[in-house]
Amino acid sequence: MTTGAPQFTSPTFLLAHISDTLKFYESNVDDPHGGFYQNFLDNGEVYDKGTRHLVSSTRFVFNYARAYQEFGQDKYLARVKSGIEFIRRAHYIPATGGYNWLLDVQNGNVTAKDQTNHCYGFAFVILAYSWALRAGIEEAREYLHETWQTMEKHFWDASAGLYKDQCNADFSVCDSYRGQNANMHTCEALIAAFEASGERRFLDRAIALADKMTNQQAALMGGLIWEHYDLNWQVDLEYNKADPKNLFRPWGFQPGHQTEWAKLLLFIAKHDQRPWLIERAKALFDQSLAVAWDNEHGGIFYGFAPDMSICDNEKYFWVQAETMCCAAYLHHHTGDAVYQQWYDKIWQYSWQHMVDHQYGAWFRILTHDNQKIDQLKSPIGKTDYHTMGACFDVLALIKRHPMA
Repeated sequence: MTTGAPQFTSPTFLLAHISDTLKFYESNVDDPHGGFYQNFLDNGEVYDKGTRHLVSSTRFVFNYARAYQEFGQDKYLARVKSGIEFIRRAHYIPATGGYNWLLDVQNGNVTAKDQTNHCYGFAFVILAYSWALRAGIEEAREYLHETWQTMEKHFWDASAGLYKDQCNADFSVCDSYRGQNANMHTCEALIAAFEASGERRFLDRAIALADKMTNQQAALMGGLIWEHYDLNWQVDLEYNKADPKNLFRPWGFQPGHQTEWAKLLLFIAKHDQRPWLIERAKALFDQSLAVAWDNEHGGIFYGFAPDMSICDNEKYFWVQAETMCCAAYLHHHTGDAVYQQWYDKIWQYSWQHMVDHQYGAWFRILTHDNQKIDQLKSPIGKTDYHTMGACFDVLALIKRHPMA
């Protein structure tokens, strides 16, 4: 691996970086009993073989399905099959249609540690099935439809036009919390479902979610998307205020979520020409970067408060990756050179600080002045789905429309 600044818009560079990231996981990711180990130190060693999370199980399927499509290697298809088999055997609960959120796996023996049904988790289940279908696993089509129907029955709130966040193991009780994150990743998954299946209902729902969240809900907070809401989808400014680093529900505006939503609007724009899609994508990106870019040390801060002060000054890998990808698509849709400049600027920062040039993959979190916080390269939830996904998506764009 080289550390010199490459040509970040080069397909050769992007393919090489994806390959380097895949290599980080290559020797240690496979559980011989099926599925994937999910906790890796900086050097690639597995530090916890037992803990399995639905989000990691599904994101690895996404990773290897896209790798198989791009590189055509049988080992990647085998991993997609192994990943789907594990999801169906260990996470899926046939009696309810639910999915175990957290498992402990010892020598192939599975114990459910948390059976809460999270819409966020279901979104990644749909994403995994959609990409498995694109990789040629036809049974994933049935699983995709089954999961859609379960979400329709238990999570979809037709009166709100958005999804509920979580229910208990048998769906008999659903929490009053409402959040944007589950809806954002469901939007992402439904775009993928449409592209895999060709069924328009998936795209129509993705557009409805995007409109509701990036227009109507964002209007409640001056045009940016707040993370947390009450039962009636009113802004909850107090939720997790004392726990701003909560892994799935952090407090504050998340610049990475603003730009991730902007990216999804631009993905929708590939299939639908509504003018507001690009207008809102620009606004979300521009407003967020104006606040969240660190002019002293580089990189994008994790969170900022309603008064636009930084409330979490750490640098998270996924924020850089999603924003970089969004910048590339904004440049394509607008032709504005400022977005290519942002693409290069974010990549340059990430290449210098986030990418591990010794062992591969990206560091997870850095301090405000770009120091590592621990030796955990990829604990549950990471898998480098964000980083490789961003590279795959930019690569797909550049293949159609080369950047200077």
